[in-house]
Amino acid sequence: MGDQLKISVVTACFNSQATIGEAIATLKRQSWGNVEHVVIDGASKDDTVEVARKTLGPVDVLVSEPDKGIYDALNKGIVNSTGDIVGFLHSDDLYAHDEVLSRVAACFEDPEIGAVYGDLQYVKAANTAHVIRHWKSGSFSTDKLKYGWMPPHPTFFMRRELYEELGGFDLAYRIAGDYDALLRYLASDKVKVHYLPEVLVKMRLGGASNGSLKQIIRKTREDISAMMKNGVNPVLALPYKNLSKLPQFMMKGSQ
Repeated sequence: MGDQLKISVVTACFNSQATIGEAIATLKRQSWGNVEHVVIDGASKDDTVEVARKTLGPVDVLVSEPDKGIYDALNKGIVNSTGDIVGFLHSDDLYAHDEVLSRVAACFEDPEIGAVYGDLQYVKAANTAHVIRHWKSGSFSTDKLKYGWMPPHPTFFMRRELYEELGGFDLAYRIAGDYDALLRYLASDKVKVHYLPEVLVKMRLGGASNGSLKQIIRKTREDISAMMKNGVNPVLALPYKNLSKLPQFMMKGSQ
């Protein structure tokens, strides 16, 4: 595929003027040239759209309109994408280095590979050099899904044709829609998965799933729902899913 491989990166945003410029900048610094950035804004009340317009290029896509939440926005992003590969970069996240998309593209040069994922670091919102939690994903096997394993969604890239075949995100979820979707994709025999063992994305702490106690309770309920929907036993998977996060606070290596 070489340089002809096109990667679409979808960013869903709402009132993100403080961070979206930096997110876009880390994308624009990528050494892989054939990239389309699809920004789906939920009719922000601040200057998010203006910041995005100033930094997006002529081949990029910007849609600003009311939506039904982040998963509706991500679905719109997939529909508006034209690349061979689709990935997601949240408006307050950063690519870890300038070679991320080149490394991802190299993995997809194998036509058998349907999806690629890597590692992620949670960082302080005010100081992205300060690593709070290091999520080392590890290699993939379908057996791991029974124990609540999943790769970090911001590091997950998949062929657009597979999204068209397997569907997008279920809008019944407000927080765990990515977990539900990943369970569906990774359990499918149509998706051959490849692990790229390096940090691809830095995520600022403070997202929808790691905020208030109310959000944590809701996410737990949605995780259980997603597990049951996808044939995973929550009695076994939920404790493992939560306990597996503890070592991530001990692994604060930087890349």
